[in-house]
Amino acid sequence: MNPLHGISVIANGATFEREVPARKLLLDFLREDLGLLSVHAGCEHGVCGTCTVLMNGQSIRSCITLAVQANGSEITTVESLAGRTPMHPLLEAFWEKQALQCGYCTPAMIMRAHEFLSENPHPSREEARDAISSNLCRCTGYQFIVDAVMDAADRLERAAEVG
Repeated sequence: MNPLHGISVIANGATFEREVPARKLLLDFLREDLGLLSVHAGCEHGVCGTCTVLMNGQSIRSCITLAVQANGSEITTVESLAGRTPMHPLLEAFWEKQALQCGYCTPAMIMRAHEFLSENPHPSREEARDAISSNLCRCTGYQFIVDAVMDAADRLERAAEVG
């Protein structure tokens, strides 16, 4: 028997209350129950980082986190950055610097970069490379991703000066 547990989360600014099985993974909850399809399953062991989302502003592996552990938390996925005009500086930098190839790791990579730049708005290239090293990418070799993170830092700084 797998009893249901009531949870409440704020995902990308919207509040959701659902009943979930005790052992349902946050990854599955976000994709299946909330329709947040940017959250991808990779290794399903918490190693590759493809499932990275922010919980209360900190990156976590949603493939090894139970949905019930997120009760009362604020979850942020890449969808929170999409659909803006102008485009969010981080998304714009990833697009312009060609920091993706197949795109499978990109949402998680962007969320890790988002967290990192909120903590360190003026990183060195080495700091940026180190920050994204927790997420694996099999396509890019990371150079363009580091370029995008550095460009996003500049864009975010200019946006803060204007706004």
